[in-house]
Amino acid sequence: MRENDDGQSKKKKKKKNVVFVTVGTTCFDSLVRAVDAPEIKQDLLNRGYTALLIQMGRGSYIPTKVTFLSCISGSGSIFETLRLGKPLIVVVNEGLMDNHQSELAEELAERKHLLCARPQTLHQTISTMNLESLIPYPPGDATPVAKLINKYLGFLVD
Repeated sequence: MRENDDGQSKKKKKKKNVVFVTVGTTCFDSLVRAVDAPEIKQDLLNRGYTALLIQMGRGSYIPTKVTFLSCISGSGSIFETLRLGKPLIVVVNEGLMDNHQSELAEELAERKHLLCARPQTLHQTISTMNLESLIPYPPGDATPVAKLINKYLGFLVD
């Protein structure tokens, strides 16, 4: 068997379970710091996650060497992840004006489609999470809305 650069044989190389953290275009250093904490990395590693990918936005905090899903609670990030059927921990950025993100994240968490945390509760959320308890998010149907708009505009409606 041929060995690759890190000395592992290609046949024995295990699949990476990746945690992807995104903060969008905002500055959310408290999330990046939280994910960079050794206890969170260890919890993720204990749960089988072997890679950590962080998209840092405009933040200034640079993580330490990353050895190993969490995202901000922007609706686009949330619904795209749910549409893909991936488990999701939404970390609310309480530093944003009016904290509007928490409403969506908390409602979807209450419906058991995702887990919701704050930077200061992320460690606890990861250490106690049960991803099997999450319920897949049903895809939306825009047909009724489209029909209503067409009717309002005077187009023929089936």
